[in-house]
Formats: sequence, structure tokens, C-alpha cells
Amino acid sequence: MRAFLHTDPKTPPSLTDLPLPAPGPGEVAVRIAACGLNFADLLMLEGSYQATPPLPFVPGLEAAGTVTAAGPGASLTPGTRVAIHAGHGGLAEAGVFAEDRCTPLPDSLDFDTAAAFQIAYGTSHLALTLRGRLRAGETLVVLGAAGGVGLTAVEIGARLGARVIAVARGAEKCAVAAQAGAAETLDAETPDLKTALKALGGADVVYDAVGGSLGEAAFAALKPGGRFLVIGFAAGAPPVLKLNHALVKNLEIHGLYWGGYLDLDPAALRRSMTELFALAAEGRLHPHISARFPLSQTAAALEMLRTRRSTGKIVVTMG
Repeated sequence: MRAFLHTDPKTPPSLTDLPLPAPGPGEVAVRIAACGLNFADLLMLEGSYQATPPLPFVPGLEAAGTVTAAGPGASLTPGTRVAIHAGHGGLAEAGVFAEDRCTPLPDSLDFDTAAAFQIAYGTSHLALTLRGRLRAGETLVVLGAAGGVGLTAVEIGARLGARVIAVARGAEKCAVAAQAGAAETLDAETPDLKTALKALGGADVVYDAVGGSLGEAAFAALKPGGRFLVIGFAAGAPPVLKLNHALVKNLEIHGLYWGGYLDLDPAALRRSMTELFALAAEGRLHPHISARFPLSQTAAALEMLRTRRSTGKIVVTMG
């Protein structure tokens, strides 16, 4: 099989021929059809991600494909279509994965959509419903609203009945967020974002996938009793939050690392994914894939992600 292998932190990964191992106990072999890219893939290649595997490794946190073989004790049968929360290994033509990392797919969900679905929608759904307790009629501010996870937060927030204010960079990305359900949009380059958000009524919940100065401005625009969701740091650094404001305004600050729920509360993660796949199968969620690349052009796909030239998700296909 061909795989995008990372062997040395000083050398870019390259497409390499690797043998496909046989699945062990509780594992399945999967012929991969598509892999969705995430910002965490870039961090993993830099060695700065919290769950970076030892070298050498194949990046690619999430993928989708067809089971080709099952190891001892595995119940998924060959021919089963699955989405995989791999952690790594998705940027390859095939792989061996723990069965409990594989979710059978509804017939109506294609591989590209499934590969772009789990982490983005799963993160936003858990963050907004479990941690953020977002209610109909509240105001949700989404930072990085046209990105891979941000766009799903806009869509889910609107579906939950919230008034969504989307913050994205440039008119084109703001338009994408509006199409996903945002009631208001603000350019991320707005000179005084805090004042602009307060002029729109402030926020009950902030979904921050960006960090830095944007996160700080949105935190300052929270209403008393508001909730601040720490999702990621696409700007390169966490926001510096004024905890005295959290005290005086009775604010809550919650971190959400979706992969951590595999250990923290796997039942909550399974419930969330079951609900999300059902909504997708019914056509009630609309994953946005802005670009597709073949496996041979994975480096270009990662560069598009790194330079923030995409909206929604980027998918690498193996066909």
C-alpha cells in the first residue's frame, strides 16, 4: 500500500510503499477511500500535538473506507463501510485500526463526507450541547467560523435555535458562514472586535477555535453568566483570559478535546456520534468540503490547510 510517511522531524513526509500488517485481536484492516485533514495533523507533523505518535508514523486523524479483514475477537465483517477515528494512519491506501475506533456508516453517507465528519461535527456537538449548554434564543459567537470545526459550530448552533454571530476572515468566508446559518457575520480583521460584538448584544457562548487576540476580544464580550469554549489555537497561541472578569461576571471556561472523550466519557462520545450520523443520514446536516486532493498531492493539501485558504474541510482521496 502507498502511505504518506513521516520519518524525520527535519524532513517533509513522503509517499512511500509499506506492507499492510494483518489485523490483531480486536482490530480490523480497512481499505481507505478518503481522509479528512485537521489542523491537528499539522501540529502532529511539527511534533507539538498532545497525542503525537513516535516516529515513523502516517498522519491522518480521521478516515473512511471498507473493512477487508477482521482479527480475532473483532465483530465487524469484511465489506462493512466505516468511519475511522484513527488518531493517525488515515493518509494511506489501507490501514489496521482498533475496532472500537470504527463506526459503521449509514448507506446514504458517502466516504468523502464521512471522512470529513467525525472530528469537526463531534467537537462542535459535544462542545455546544454538553459543555456550553447552548439553548434556543441565546447568542453564540463562533471564531474561525469558516474553518473545519468552526463551520460545523455555526450549523449546529443554528440548528439548536441560537442566534449565531460568525467571525471569519474576509467577505468570502463570511458568506460561507452565513450560508451555514449565521444570523450575523463580522470580519476577523474588524479593528475593535470586542466593541463590535457588544454592539450586536454580546455573547452567551463563545466557541473559540482561533485563540490569540480574537479569543481575548470575544471573551471580553461575554454577558454575565456566559460560557467560553476553548477549542483550538489556529492563531498560534492561546488567548490570555482575564480571570478577574470571569469572577466578576460569573463566567465559565471549558476546554473541549474531542479525542480525550475516548477515555473521559466514551458513552457521551458514542451518544453524540450516533445522533450526528442519524442527522446526516436524514440530510439534516450538510458537511462542507471545499477541496479534494489525491493521495499523491497530500503535501499541497496540507499547505492549503496551513495557509488557511480553505473553508470547511479538505479531503484526501485514495481512488
